[in-house]
Amino acid sequence: MTTFDKREQGFEAKFAHDEEFMFKATARSNKLLGLWAAGQLGLSGDAAASYATALVTDNLESQSIDDVVGKVSGDLAAKGVAREQVAQKLQECLHQALAQLEASKQ
Repeated sequence: MTTFDKREQGFEAKFAHDEEFMFKATARSNKLLGLWAAGQLGLSGDAAASYATALVTDNLESQSIDDVVGKVSGDLAAKGVAREQVAQKLQECLHQALAQLEASKQ
C-alpha cells in the first residue's frame, strides 16, 4: 500500500466519521427541538416524547432543516410562535447537541 493509498483511506475514514457525527448531532438537535415544541404545545410525558421522536424519525433520510422548521412552525403557528423563532431555537438545539456529543467523546 502506497502512502497515497493510506492518505486516501485516512480521508475516507474522517469523512465517514464526520458524516456520522453530523447525523447524530442533527437527530439529537431535532429531538431537543421536538421536546421544546411539545412544551410549547402543552404536551408532557409520553406525548412530548412521542412528538419529539416523530420529529426525528419521520422522513429520516430526506428531511432537511427547512422541513423540520416548517413542521414545527406549522404546529406552533396557533400558539403565536414565528418561524424565525423556531429556526433560532433549532440553532440553539444544534449547538447544545454538538456540545453533548463532544462531552460524551471524552
